Amino acid sequence: MTIETILTPADLPALAQRDLRGTVCVVFDILRATSTFVTALHNGASAIIPVCEIAEAVALRQRNPEVLLAGERDGVRIRAAQAGGVDFDFGNSPREFSAEKVRGNIIVSTTTNGTRALRACANAKTVLAASFLNLGATVDYLREEKEILLICAGTGEQSASEDILAAGAVVEALATGKTTQINKSANSTAARAAYVQAVLTNLANAISNSENGRRLLGITELRDDVAFCARRDVFKLVARLDADGKLRSV
Repeated sequence: MTIETILTPADLPALAQRDLRGTVCVVFDILRATSTFVTALHNGASAIIPVCEIAEAVALRQRNPEVLLAGERDGVRIRAAQAGGVDFDFGNSPREFSAEKVRGNIIVSTTTNGTRALRACANAKTVLAASFLNLGATVDYLREEKEILLICAGTGEQSASEDILAAGAVVEALATGKTTQINKSANSTAARAAYVQAVLTNLANAISNSENGRRLLGITELRDDVAFCARRDVFKLVARLDADGKLRSV
């Protein structure tokens, strides 16, 4: 098994030049896109379509008026003034995506970093959206894979420490008790070390004290997202991006 890790979104464009046909890509945007997608799928959304741009989401709604629109820019729900007069149904808070609102629906989502990261590795053998909420199920899915690429979506063009911690948690889980050789990149080793250190102190505090954690804690209506996304192994599902561009629970 080979585990490579991308720590910053600045490395995402290079993926277009790589042959990823034998690689499983795992995308982390802990605060909050991948946590939100996993929550929506757990609560019965039939699929999530991640897109890069607001205009793409609006165009999909125009072609299929029944889809729900979700997304954020700078952490805040996309409003009509940003989307040609179309108000989005959801922002990017996982707590919005209750079963009553999402069950049986297709959700089109565009976020600052998370959806772009998912689309950047769309040519891979398999693409997964992972979070602390479904970490254990994701690790179990990965155990027999040969080539794994962990992708930290980051914030803007910078790394996000909470994404690195989640990637490190996957490396730690896969390496623990493994009898066969695991080849880890330097970034994977660094992410694992960061996670182990955070666990020794307080993982929830490490997430709260991240740049994104502090920003969300400063917004009254979003502060509870931080604790929500820091929970471990709440949902026993794997979120996979299928060939048709839709994330589904498997």
